[in-house]
Amino acid sequence: MSDRPVAPNRADFTEFYPLQTRWNDNDAYGHMNNVVHYALFDTAVNGWLIERGLLDPLTSPVFGLVVETGCRYFGEMQFPDRVTAGLRVAKLGRSSVKMELGLFRNDDDTAAAEGFFVHVYVDRKDHRPTDIPAATRAALEGLLDG
Repeated sequence: MSDRPVAPNRADFTEFYPLQTRWNDNDAYGHMNNVVHYALFDTAVNGWLIERGLLDPLTSPVFGLVVETGCRYFGEMQFPDRVTAGLRVAKLGRSSVKMELGLFRNDDDTAAAEGFFVHVYVDRKDHRPTDIPAATRAALEGLLDG
């Protein structure tokens, strides 16, 4: 198949967030179970936002809810691998953002997995879509892909 997706490289991403695999991440086949990839994506995005003071999961009046997600697998990872998540923004709307991530095993330059999350920002009180807060928007603009 000539239209097979190509794994992204570290140079394709703007920011990076370090992660660590755990013993229980491995499955019966000896590699990281596919559901763990999604947990790592979620940890990287939310960790990045929290570290910048853009999200407090318990008190932020506006926060992003995941409405769509996906993942492509290019290589295996397993405990005790170190993982670095590359982050970039593919699309930034009024109330939504599409974040793309690459998971890089140890010092590999090519991603073992590539995924995305679409977040819609909502008001904490009614969970209705609302504008992305200005500080969050400015930080996300810094991650825009090209």
